[in-house]
Amino acid sequence: MTSRVEELCIRRGLKMTEQRRIIARVLSDSQDHPDVEELHLRAARIDPKISVATVYRTVKLLEEADILERHDFGAGRARYEELSEQHHDHLVDVKTGRVIEFRNEIIEEEQRKIATRLGYRLVGHRLELFGVAIEPSNTKDER
Repeated sequence: MTSRVEELCIRRGLKMTEQRRIIARVLSDSQDHPDVEELHLRAARIDPKISVATVYRTVKLLEEADILERHDFGAGRARYEELSEQHHDHLVDVKTGRVIEFRNEIIEEEQRKIATRLGYRLVGHRLELFGVAIEPSNTKDER
């Protein structure tokens, strides 16, 4: 079975080696936003001969072909996700690195209004929120 990322590669005319197919499959199967090191670990479980250099080159190629989107969520490493037709934003837990995708139409509308007020038509944007989880209080509510 051909993965979503592999299908996009084929449609864009990219040469698909067996190692690129594995990397494409790993990316399609990812539910998170892995960095190159994590992609390499996952791909190497399938084919131990895949080098980290091959993963770097493949990720760069897929990014240039508008198949992958690169994110910088801090921690000094780029993380990747399949380019989505449905826009979404991200909330990053700064303690765990967990990334939560969300969409909020109120925020989207406010961004369009701001661009219009400043004399622009919005053609794209990125919103990345960084936070820490709120710990539930151990004390009883005193009323």
